[in-house]
Amino acid sequence: MELHSFFNSSTSYRVRIALELKGVSFDYVPVNIRTGEHRKEAYVEGVNPSAAVPALTDGEFSLGQSLAIVDWLDTRYPEPQLIPAEPEQRARVLEVSQLISSDMHSVNNLRVLKYLDTVLNVTPEQKSEWYKHWVAEGMSGVERLLSKYGRLPWCFGEQPTLADCCLVPQIANALRMGCNLDAYPTSMAVYRHAISHPAFDAAQPGLQPDFVSP
Repeated sequence: MELHSFFNSSTSYRVRIALELKGVSFDYVPVNIRTGEHRKEAYVEGVNPSAAVPALTDGEFSLGQSLAIVDWLDTRYPEPQLIPAEPEQRARVLEVSQLISSDMHSVNNLRVLKYLDTVLNVTPEQKSEWYKHWVAEGMSGVERLLSKYGRLPWCFGEQPTLADCCLVPQIANALRMGCNLDAYPTSMAVYRHAISHPAFDAAQPGLQPDFVSP
């Protein structure tokens, strides 16, 4: 099994966490999205038609999109189950996961930030304000959901779920980008608990083979 990944991609980070939690061995294949490797013909045609990371390949099977990959992993390697089977719990986990992946990451990923830079010609200050605005919008929603429906130490109780796999990379990126997250104590409590777990630690960007220090 191969994971096509970029060390600083939060979507790749999600999948690395899931693989580590499940104890699934994989070969790490670096794809440098900063230099456009994800758009090269060989990658798009042979690995991921979406021209993005992550992508997981298992023999002839190849799959992109982090949430779809985790769902597939849950089917193939059901322990620990990251997307619960019980309907209401499943819905809550997916609610938080999709808020992060759709409402936050989709407007703040590298592709969007590059467009702000190179096409719209925004200033660095404006780009920073854009990023922080959408982090605040999303994290406020996550915090309200976790405060109302969550249960520590993880997002939803005693075991990590897809919600934790999504939340930890998002917070890590927000901290890297200088966001103040003091207003989200429940979310930050989950984050602090998670990063002490061996699987979450092994998946962190700084330990990946393609890591480059800022």
